[in-house]
Amino acid sequence: MSPALAPKVYTPDYWEEACKHLMKKDRVMKRLIPLHGDACLQTRGDAFTTLARSIVGQQISVKAAQTVWDRFTQLPKRMTAANVLKLKVDDMRAAGLSARKVEYLVDLALHFDSGAIRAPAWKDMDDEAIITELVGIRGIGRWTAEMFLIFHLMRPNVLPLDDVGLINGISRSYFSGESVSRSDAREVAAAWAPFCSVATWYIWRSLDPIPVEY
Repeated sequence: MSPALAPKVYTPDYWEEACKHLMKKDRVMKRLIPLHGDACLQTRGDAFTTLARSIVGQQISVKAAQTVWDRFTQLPKRMTAANVLKLKVDDMRAAGLSARKVEYLVDLALHFDSGAIRAPAWKDMDDEAIITELVGIRGIGRWTAEMFLIFHLMRPNVLPLDDVGLINGISRSYFSGESVSRSDAREVAAAWAPFCSVATWYIWRSLDPIPVEY
């Protein structure tokens, strides 16, 4: 992609304040945050592309997901809901998508194209209301909706308790590797509010230094 066409990258304006808060309130964050310099959460692209990419990546490795995504993005002239609805199922399957993921992507495109998804209204909606709207789309569960809140809308206080990486990271950093329940994780995260998304991002970095982007 040429620099002229590269999507603009956005970073949250609350990041510095969040880091100060977390380092003051939490001993693990005080150690973790300085290890990662200026790196922080970033978002790019639009809502439809972000959700489509999350569907493509479900239940396959990061590398496989990238390969399928690269093939899929070559099918429409531009990645929009209307353009995806014009694609042939056979072409989508040939890109490496399962029949179920094709159905999910078509349903996603229908929601956006019909106006059933009210993306412009999200800025005035709370996290749970947006999650409720997103899980009404086939193939999008709570975890995917929470990843969308963190990585696309950059909401500061999302705690994705269904995320394996978050639970493993809390186990490693706070419980010396012992298994951790959701209530244990919620207890640890009480000190993180109102910046649970930021703390979660640093927990992920403790497991894998390379930041994830959607």
